[in-house]
Order: sequence, then structure tokens, then C-alpha cells
Amino acid sequence: MSFFASKQLDRRTVLRGAGVSMAVPWLSAMQRACAAPASHGDDQPPRRFVSLTLGLGLLGDKLNPAEPGRDYKPSPYLKALEDIRDAYTVISGTSHPGVTGGHRAEASLLTANPAGSSGNAKNSISLDQLMAKHLGDQTRFPSLVLSSSGSNSPSYTETGAMIPAQSSPSKLFTQLFIDDPKSEQRQQVQRVRHGRSIMDLVSEDARRLNGQLGAGDRQRLDQYFSSVRDLERRLAESEAWAQRPKPKVDQRKPIDIGNSNDFIGRQKLMSDMIRLALQTDSTRFISYHLGGSGGVLPIAGVDEGYHSLSHHGRNEDKIEQLMLIETEIVATWGQFLRDLAATEEHGDNLLSRTSVLLTSNLGNASSHDNRNMPVLLAGGGFRHGQHLAFDQKNNYPLPNLFVSLLQRVGLPTDQFASGTSTMTGLEMV
Repeated sequence: MSFFASKQLDRRTVLRGAGVSMAVPWLSAMQRACAAPASHGDDQPPRRFVSLTLGLGLLGDKLNPAEPGRDYKPSPYLKALEDIRDAYTVISGTSHPGVTGGHRAEASLLTANPAGSSGNAKNSISLDQLMAKHLGDQTRFPSLVLSSSGSNSPSYTETGAMIPAQSSPSKLFTQLFIDDPKSEQRQQVQRVRHGRSIMDLVSEDARRLNGQLGAGDRQRLDQYFSSVRDLERRLAESEAWAQRPKPKVDQRKPIDIGNSNDFIGRQKLMSDMIRLALQTDSTRFISYHLGGSGGVLPIAGVDEGYHSLSHHGRNEDKIEQLMLIETEIVATWGQFLRDLAATEEHGDNLLSRTSVLLTSNLGNASSHDNRNMPVLLAGGGFRHGQHLAFDQKNNYPLPNLFVSLLQRVGLPTDQFASGTSTMTGLEMV
């Protein structure tokens, strides 16, 4: 029996051709007969986004200035960043509404979804992956998901699956800058071609189906087919990238740091790789997670494990050691900003076109408190040099910042998770 014998379409309607089948989306013609019909890259230099997320937080009173606005005195952690004061904004008194769970809230860092609060809720797409979904086809790698150690990351697909992180700078260098053998390139092309031309195979069925539908359903089906064509276009781009030589850089392949406790050394090395990835336009969206070492970091004056120090219980000796570690983390982040600012691009520099976010799921690691998250935002063409101080007791929704970041990379949206507007007080240049 023909799929088109009835004016009312079966909910399981599929298009078939040459041994393949493709399900069509739900259409109003699949309703009962009495139901009413349903209503219904430019040439600008690219904008980019990098997140650096911490698993063990930062001491709020050592990071956040006492004064709000532009005339603040630098906090202990920000003294080393005074020369680039106008390149970043300090944001305090913010958190993700409804997100609790202490360490489990790492899953919510870039999704703002309270998935980790109960331990079993389904997560949603992360900020970096939403950017990559819509804009990532302009580069060889739609996004990079990185970590200082292990495979955990705050990056999630739209189905709620965590994307495993790459923690080896040397393997990342190979992935970015060393051409694959010709045999591997041919295999990549074959894999891509296998996923193409499905629409061509089912085109006759599609045309017949279109003729049986009302205007609303035709529009909906056209949108669906357009998305399939867009997927084919992306696959064609993937084939082109597979055959295109990778960029060459004047830097040797790095040697991975074997000491898992050299937290700062690993941060510096991966930050250099991130700068190279951006400079060569290999990708435009990067998440980098520094989960937190359990051992003793090789920093003078530190003789206790980092994780233990973060759970200081107000012990002054532990706090002093923790400050030494966190001062280095923030200073290393600051050097990354300087390196981006020193890298020219299209008559500008990488920092001015790259939004760089530093944050953590823990506002107070010692008590596992997810409120008052530490937040620094740099670059991206925002008007910086200020401390946006929100209410420490009634936190401002951090997802509003995510809306600002989405708009800055070129996505016209007014919502992300519980965020329903851009961030108050954060303006574009």
C-alpha cells in the first residue's frame, strides 16, 4: 500500500529509497481529520569563546574587590593583573538558580541545568556546544574540550551526554597541526561520504509527500529538509577538511608534564595550546576544565594536598597555603590574556575577539556551597575594567551572562537555561 493512499498520514511515515529510510518530523496532517491545522558566514572577523573552569573554586574574599564599580582596589588575587585591568571584569554575587549538590554541580557549570543537584536528572546542552552547533562548521574542529587531567568535562551535548576531554597537550598538538597519513585521510573521506546523499535517495518520495500536505505542513517539512541539507553541507565541509593540509606553526610538539600534581605547569602548557588553536583558527569554541589535584603542588610554601587545602574549615595555615595556589592559578590565567592580546588578527588582537570566562561551580569549596560562584570575564569586545557586584545573599542569575556571550558570538537569542536577558551592567564596546 502506498504511503500516500490516505490524506491522513501515519505517525510512522518514512521516506524510502535505494535501501535507506528517513523518518519525517511530526506534521499536523498526522492529526485526526477533524483537528485544526497547526500554525506556525559573513566576512567579518570571527568571534570566539574560551571557558576555564575550576573544580575547587577560589576564595571569594581574596578574589573579589571590596568596592563595586570601576574604582575598586585590586584584591590579593588581582594585584598581578593590574596592568590588564581594563581587559577583564570581576563579577560577584552570581550563581545558577536551582543548582546545588556541591561537587556534583560541575555538571551544571556550562549548562546551568540543575542536573547534578539530585544526581539523576538529565543534563542539557552546554554553552560552548550550543555555540559549536550553530557556528562550529566554519573551522576544522567545531570545538575543543580539554582538561588538565582525566576525561571529565563541563561540556554536554543536546542529549545530555558529557563530552570526554583531551588532557594531553602533545596529542592535541598532533590533532591540530600534524597531517594524518594519506590512508587515514581516505578513510575519513569514505566515512563522510557514507553519510551523504540520503536526501537524493529519498527525493521522489519526498516530492510525492509534499504534494499531499497543506501549507503549514509544507513549510514545516521544508524546514526539516533544509536542516537535512544543512547536515549534508556540513558533511561536505568535513570531507574538504579531511583532504586539506593542517596549519603549520613555529613551535615544537610539547612534552606532556608527567607530574599530575604540577597543576600550574599543566595549566600553562595547555593555555599555550589553546592560544595556538585560536591563532590558527583551528576552532573557535574551547572549554578547559581544571578539576583539582589531590596531591601537593610544587609551589614554595605549600606542603599539603590541594584538595585538602580547599576544604580548609577556616584553618588559617591551610588558607595561607591555598592562597599561594589560587594566586598562581589567577596569575596564569592573566598571562594567557596577555598572550592573546599580543597576537594580532585582522588589524586587531585575539583577546578583543575572544570572550574568556573563568569560573567554578563552588563559591565556597570548604562548605561545598554553589552560591556566589567566582567569575572573571575577559576580552570579547565587552566594556571591562569594572567590578559588577551583585547581591551575595540573593544571587543574580549567572545564565544571563551566558545570554550575553551567545549574542556576542553572533547567536540572536534572549534565553539560555534560566537566563532570560543579557547581564545587567555588562556592555559591548
